[in-house]
Amino acid sequence: MAAEPAVEGGGNRAAITACAIIATLMQALDTTIANVALPYMQGSVSASQDQIDWVLTSYIVAVAIMTPPTGFLASRFGLKRLFLVSIAGFTVASMLCGMAQSVTQIVLFRVLQGGFGAALVPLSQTVLLGAYPRERQGFAMALFGMGVMVGPVLGPVLGGWLTENYSWRYVFYINLPIGIIALLGIVAFLPETQRNRGEKLDWFGFGTLSLSIGALQVMIDRGEQKDWFSSGEIIIEAIVAASAFYLFLVHTFTAKKPFVRPSLFRDRNFAAGVLFASVVGLTYYASMALQPPYLQELMGYPVVTAGIVMGPRGVGTMASMLIVGRLVGRLDTRILLAIGLALTAWSFNEMTGWTPDVSQAAIIGVGLVQGAGLGFLFVPLSAATLSTLPQKERTEGAGLYNLSRNIGSSVGISVVNSLLTRNTQTNHAAIVPHVSAVNRAFENPTVAQAWNPLTAAGRAALDAVITRQAQIIAYIDDYKLLMIATLCVIPLLMVFKKPARVGGPPIVIGE
Repeated sequence: MAAEPAVEGGGNRAAITACAIIATLMQALDTTIANVALPYMQGSVSASQDQIDWVLTSYIVAVAIMTPPTGFLASRFGLKRLFLVSIAGFTVASMLCGMAQSVTQIVLFRVLQGGFGAALVPLSQTVLLGAYPRERQGFAMALFGMGVMVGPVLGPVLGGWLTENYSWRYVFYINLPIGIIALLGIVAFLPETQRNRGEKLDWFGFGTLSLSIGALQVMIDRGEQKDWFSSGEIIIEAIVAASAFYLFLVHTFTAKKPFVRPSLFRDRNFAAGVLFASVVGLTYYASMALQPPYLQELMGYPVVTAGIVMGPRGVGTMASMLIVGRLVGRLDTRILLAIGLALTAWSFNEMTGWTPDVSQAAIIGVGLVQGAGLGFLFVPLSAATLSTLPQKERTEGAGLYNLSRNIGSSVGISVVNSLLTRNTQTNHAAIVPHVSAVNRAFENPTVAQAWNPLTAAGRAALDAVITRQAQIIAYIDDYKLLMIATLCVIPLLMVFKKPARVGGPPIVIGE
């Protein structure tokens, strides 16, 4: 990361802290605020379920790709200049998202939004560390953590309220006043850091990795729609992803200064933590993508109610992170991670028993537990993954850690939604043979009147009921998959070694 700015004067420090937290909150808010509005976006731009998922995955992939070079860009062009460009670009891209008239435009503008927003969290963290003396950096990271945690809490509630009272477009327009405040504050109070004009980036490594990730994501997003490898497009995307990744690996092991240093993965904590983080990203964000359509389409919740019901998940995360913050260093990290995995797996197990008749209290309770599970995973995992790396390698390690989590998130969202579509079709086909005109259930006059298979209206109503039942089973299958994925990483706990106690502020990696 770029050199930390020296900040003098309590007034400036307070102002810089406020601006950095606002920038962090803006980016963290955008990871969840759009979720509850997705069904409204889908109807507004006439998109399919597969297409509307790109609104989430395109943003996450753009963040994943642009996070690792943040340190180079800050060093090459100056921290303040990069911060201003990131805030301004994120704000403008948000406005373009709100004005988009098609799903293609929304996805393209979300890519821009993610590309500009990727630097906001690591830059905010760097600015806060530079604004406080070493003995108060722990306090600075606590403030930073609050900005990261408040986003997931406010996102669903604020997104639901804006969509219900105004339009889904306002979930993006809300970034305009926030961005302007952060931009003016950074211009006024943040001093510029020195620029290293000789800083070099391994563009070949960065380019091949970015191409591989992008091609893989497009392949996964469009695979279900194109019937996978029966489509020439999917085959081409798979070849591009595999070829680019092969070139990246060859370059990484042969270049003098590669984009990713293989030596990092000799640290077993880091190697296990990167894999662990990808699974955590997969399960957490995939679950968040599944819940809004379940609540709004299957259960008939208004968008505001859906947002309020989803909000407590963030409260659970915030509460557990406050508890875990006191336990890290006192309790074996593996125990904390095991608690987090157990809580997460239990919540998914409970969700496999959901039907559209499940009560709001049950949904909120499971959300609280699931959020608490993330809190028990988030802080100890970042600490365990990075604490055994040398200090000079932690910035690079943090970039790869965030990259793996974001890739897991985008792949997870695409996979569960692809399985949801396919399993709905499969379940529909399996149920239909049991619903025929000779089924004795139609001897009931009420059933026969509502779902008469001998009339067009009755068959249409009957098909809608079958589709709904097929969707319910498909959601259950997805939640089972997420539970199994959570349980599968438990053996990785044995790989982590207990880090030596070291001084300094806690390691906090932006979500």
